[in-house]
Amino acid sequence: MKKSTLNKVNELIERYPALKMCREDLNNSVKIICESFQKGNKLITCGNGGSAADSQHIVGELMKSFVLPRSIVHFDTEFYNRLMANYPDDADYFMKNLQCALPAISLVGETALTTAFANDQAADLIFAQQVLGIGNQGDVLLAITTSGNSANVLYAVKVAKLKGIKTVALTGRTGGKIKSLADISICAPADSAHTIQEFHLPIYHMFCIAAENEFFGD
Repeated sequence: MKKSTLNKVNELIERYPALKMCREDLNNSVKIICESFQKGNKLITCGNGGSAADSQHIVGELMKSFVLPRSIVHFDTEFYNRLMANYPDDADYFMKNLQCALPAISLVGETALTTAFANDQAADLIFAQQVLGIGNQGDVLLAITTSGNSANVLYAVKVAKLKGIKTVALTGRTGGKIKSLADISICAPADSAHTIQEFHLPIYHMFCIAAENEFFGD
């Protein structure tokens, strides 16, 4: 792993010194997320309320350029060569607009699936069902819960662990039940939901910046 990738943790802590206590967990999270992408796996995210919005925000930063260019010409020559061979008339348009992606998916946006499953089966298993269906060994589940006790998030973590999926939790100071359940728990040094979320945003932005640097940085 690039030194500059792990240095993103140091840069985060310089801006938010209260996160110094989380340094080891932040470093380890960056490592397992990047290792998962390196092996062709994906990041799965979930959360409720504001954390649901955060889980979708993360996907938005990973699936397209965030702070660095991600030219297909430079980083995916195999795709570029297939494009030129098969659709040369579209090549300029594709190359101008398409960007290399880091595969990520949020579990909060599948309205038809989640409402059907909540109605027909069990509402607190809506994330667990999706992890069961799309999660693969080697993926990483980033589970966000400010209390650490959200039942649907906890169940998703349990199913993930059964499937060989690494689990990283973003939670609050006490950690709640998820602290001892997830492989890594990053406990933001705050107690109320909104102040915990104020730490979560720069933390997950750092994850996205670090991963982007690892695969698309100089």
